[in-house]
Amino acid sequence: ACKAQGVDLRVHYKNTYETAQAIKGMSLQTAKKYLQDVCEKKRCIPFRKYTGCIGRTPQAKEFKMSQGRWPVKSCKIVLGLLQNAESNAEFKNLDTENLYIQHIQVNVAQCGRRRTYRAHGRIGPYMNVPCHVEMILAEKEEAVEKPDEEVKPKKFTRKQLSMRRLKVGGGQ
Repeated sequence: ACKAQGVDLRVHYKNTYETAQAIKGMSLQTAKKYLQDVCEKKRCIPFRKYTGCIGRTPQAKEFKMSQGRWPVKSCKIVLGLLQNAESNAEFKNLDTENLYIQHIQVNVAQCGRRRTYRAHGRIGPYMNVPCHVEMILAEKEEAVEKPDEEVKPKKFTRKQLSMRRLKVGGGQ
């Protein structure tokens, strides 16, 4: 397995979270192609958790959703992390064709604080919410069939044996 992480990335947490959830479990090549399509607005990122004021698009039907967006900045950052993880995998002599995204996690980083000037001399907050992203790529393991187990004879208790004798008519 190989890792990649980005700390204090100046990109919206919520958009990056949804982007990460969309590519979790995908193979490396599929995820890269998908994120490039999102940057070109050919496919969308489905918004499942943070759905307030998110517009609807027919592109989200692919995921059996109605809400979706095209967070280009988040996609570019995640693409950069994928490329970093891929180069780490090459350094470890892993097969990059066989890699998939085993784990991807997005956490909220420390908020940046600015100010906006409001009516009557008040000052309001003007925050930005950056994020930390970490991911682990692993090679897919080939499924091995279970060996056929020998059929063991079923063991009966004394009570079950006596009930069977009664049903068959072996008693008096």
